[in-house]
Amino acid sequence: MAKEKLLVIIGPTAVGKTKLSVELAQMFNGEIISGDSMQIYRGMDIGTAKITPEEMQDVPHHLIDIKDPDEGFNAAEFQNLAGRLITDISSRGKLPIIAGGTGLYIQSVIYGYQFPDIPSDEAYRKQLEQKSDQEGPQSVFAMLQEIDPISAERIPYQNTRRVIRALEIFHCTGKTMSEQMEVQPQELKYDTVIIGLDMDRELLYKRINDRVDLMVDQGLEKEVRRFYEEGLKDCQSIQAIGYKEIYDYFDGRATFEKAIENLKQNSRRYAKRQLTWFRNKMDVAWFDMGDGKSFDKKVDEISAFIAGKLAIKANR
Repeated sequence: MAKEKLLVIIGPTAVGKTKLSVELAQMFNGEIISGDSMQIYRGMDIGTAKITPEEMQDVPHHLIDIKDPDEGFNAAEFQNLAGRLITDISSRGKLPIIAGGTGLYIQSVIYGYQFPDIPSDEAYRKQLEQKSDQEGPQSVFAMLQEIDPISAERIPYQNTRRVIRALEIFHCTGKTMSEQMEVQPQELKYDTVIIGLDMDRELLYKRINDRVDLMVDQGLEKEVRRFYEEGLKDCQSIQAIGYKEIYDYFDGRATFEKAIENLKQNSRRYAKRQLTWFRNKMDVAWFDMGDGKSFDKKVDEISAFIAGKLAIKANR
């Protein structure tokens, strides 16, 4: 039985995935599945650079605004939802397109990862949480660096929730998170083309900084303050870059200027981690979005590549 076709567009934050994905969806009669772990949350619009209805240009988008900010979400749930969408979109004669930057989520779909029920140890978790509160998040991150340096490379030390979960997995199973990833399937589940977008580091970092400035102008502080005043704390959504930094400002741990500086720095570091993940974990066809060619020429180049690989015709 022929595999379902799937187009995947990945790359670091602020590289231009959103704009390109809409253009390609129009050309190939596609629908877009968001591959961003934070755009699932309602109300988290500015800080996640969520696509606007105008930017969608009538292209159907999925897995955006499906959770409240106090709810959890993980790769297994994303895999289940995205898999169903791929089948549904394909059954209607359209091309499913995953566009986003959350590497593990996207990998779990295209390779059909198996997610075993890993036990938890609440007492151990609370012990680590207490250690982090008393000694700072770097204390538990240092434990992860020693036990599982590969996972420590891709989990930011400020994301205490994920750091502690990685330590808990090792505590409960005797295997690190990265060891469990190594035994996952390596064969593509779909007829997949993975397009990677990149650009010169200096240009990318400038785009990231400019994007953060735009977020501030659009009202990022007001957006985050609403969650803060609602008492939203210690949950997955607030660990997102763009929210935790502003919380530091509200809690008096940083001036507003310092919070924005940290947001820019953390965004740049995240972009670097994204690129490392994509280059090491996936078979990607990379395209330089900062090579001086016009956007239209870049779209022509990328769409020709996709048409050849998936044996489909573009509407352009």
